[in-house]
Amino acid sequence: MKQIITLILFLTVNISYAQDTISIIGVGDIMLGTNYPSTQYLPVNKGKNLLKTLHSTLQDADITFGNLEGTILNNGSTIKNCKKCYAFRMPEYLADNLVTAGFDVVSIANNHIRDFGQKGIRNTLKVLDNLGIESAGLAKQRPTASFTKNGIKYGFAAFAPNIGTVDIRDIATAKRIVKNLATTNDIVIVSFHGGAEGAKNQHVKNKSERFYGENRGNVYKFSHAVIDAGADIVFGHGPHVTRAIEVYKNRFIAYSLGNFCTYGRFNLRGVTGVAPIIKVNIDKKDGSFINAKITSIKQIKNKHVVLDSNRQALNLIRKLTKQDGFAKNIKIGNDGWVRRL
Repeated sequence: MKQIITLILFLTVNISYAQDTISIIGVGDIMLGTNYPSTQYLPVNKGKNLLKTLHSTLQDADITFGNLEGTILNNGSTIKNCKKCYAFRMPEYLADNLVTAGFDVVSIANNHIRDFGQKGIRNTLKVLDNLGIESAGLAKQRPTASFTKNGIKYGFAAFAPNIGTVDIRDIATAKRIVKNLATTNDIVIVSFHGGAEGAKNQHVKNKSERFYGENRGNVYKFSHAVIDAGADIVFGHGPHVTRAIEVYKNRFIAYSLGNFCTYGRFNLRGVTGVAPIIKVNIDKKDGSFINAKITSIKQIKNKHVVLDSNRQALNLIRKLTKQDGFAKNIKIGNDGWVRRL
């Protein structure tokens, strides 16, 4: 009898927890393969193996987010005027893998969305719309998105320091955008593409970061400002490395989710080849942070993405979060769980 009562109580508590909780997964940069400048940069089997081992992980959330680093376009000329520039043109068929993996929403605010001009932008938006994947981040065409899933209204905004995107450096405007989303939606998700790149830039700095002479924003100041304005979760990307996490005013921030699935053309040596999948559980009523789970992945060059048994991304996040001073109110366990102190 005691065992039955215990089981009933366990089930009751967990069902209640599930009903009161929303889970949101965030991952970093996604470039599924490009036929520019050569088809040698395309994955085999239409890319169906790229994320196959991660499908169950990615689908285990109410909302799954990533940064789409490039255009979805079968053919067209790049607007970049240099011989060795990186320009990403993902054929339309590759985008089907976003659906089968479980993605609900992507950022298109980054330095590669304009690689193939307005033709690339228009086609990317068309393909994403046809696939039922939400997107935002373009100042004129699509600054924000609002959508409903399972009875919850989500607002989404994405920012970057690049031409044509909603500017991460204009914090006053960012706050107005987020405040407006918060008044009409239950949960507000914000993403940003900002900060300097590479292994030498893993730390979060409370100042504007410059890279190749470009001001790429103060990601610390930006993240705090949008939470002050009503954001519930902030997912960062852009540095191509994993950075620290923070819980600010009981809201979750990931300062960089690194390279998640970047076939062929990306540097994947060392820390650039590992990244996290972060599942954040938040209160359904007010969006406040409950806990989070970090799952480590690694990319096998010119092949696919797999779970990382060495948990390199988790270890990096634990170290960087402590070093950058964000571990004061959270504990990151060896098992990947992030909990409030």
